[in-house]
Amino acid sequence: MEHRKPRTKGSTVSDLDLRGVSRWYGNVVAVNDVTMTLGPGVTGLLGPNGAGKTTLLHMMAGFLAPSRGEVLIDGDATWRNPAIYRKLGLVNEREAVYGFLSGKEYVRASAKLHGLPDADAATRRAIELVEMADAQDRRMDTYSKGMRQRMRVAAALVHDPAVLLLDEPFNGMDPRQRMHMMDLLHRLGAQGRTVLFSSHILEEVEQVSGTVQVIVAGRLAASGDYRTIRRLMTHRPHVFAIRSSDDRRLAVALMASDSVAGVTLGKDGLTVHAGDYGTFTRALPRIALDEGVRVRQLIPSDESLESVFSYLVSA
Repeated sequence: MEHRKPRTKGSTVSDLDLRGVSRWYGNVVAVNDVTMTLGPGVTGLLGPNGAGKTTLLHMMAGFLAPSRGEVLIDGDATWRNPAIYRKLGLVNEREAVYGFLSGKEYVRASAKLHGLPDADAATRRAIELVEMADAQDRRMDTYSKGMRQRMRVAAALVHDPAVLLLDEPFNGMDPRQRMHMMDLLHRLGAQGRTVLFSSHILEEVEQVSGTVQVIVAGRLAASGDYRTIRRLMTHRPHVFAIRSSDDRRLAVALMASDSVAGVTLGKDGLTVHAGDYGTFTRALPRIALDEGVRVRQLIPSDESLESVFSYLVSA
């Protein structure tokens, strides 16, 4: 499922394509036959530690050659192609900064490496974007980990890239910094940039992006909107929270339906376990009408990203 955003004035919209990509180290397969296309917007790369997320990001960024397959940005291979860095920004997981530099000097060095004609103006804009102007003249070894992370994002954005790759970008951030970074990623995606960030924290991905690429044991296990993915898992039970005008009467009627595996009656309504999402949601209105019961609330209670992730990992 692809989500296309409008073009921005300052950046050219770019697509990132992986075609049958694998990467192995001797007999160890880190990434196995991954195919995906990422366009403008924010996408979460989700998977447990060791799933292959970092290896995948490094191939996207041109740091690693695929053992098989192709990684392309706008049709150009990322491996051994320095020209792609004009449109690509990367914040990798390993933190490597020169502590003796001020934040401003660090970001300006990135601007100079990109050969920007007005490095000072680009540095100022990037630092303002991550809200670090008040601390830009301090040495980076005096920063907290979250502050260093934000300055690293500024360095990755200094040349106004169309594609931004971030490996565990929220590491070390306090709650306020996390909320700011989430808002920034939303804005970058809305501007038409292709933003991919990896995380093993379900809450982070769920808050930033509804669109996910789930990597399990080096393979692409699922792709698209996680709610849609959950609903397509017809072999897994679905759980619904229901409140109605007569919960007891509705519970008795639902127990007689083939689409229902179990019903629990509580003080806050019904918890219904259904074998198939579509069959149950089509049957419920008819059952309620036949019983003269008004359904006041119907909430799928296991459509969280955590639910999807746990199903995929245990599959």
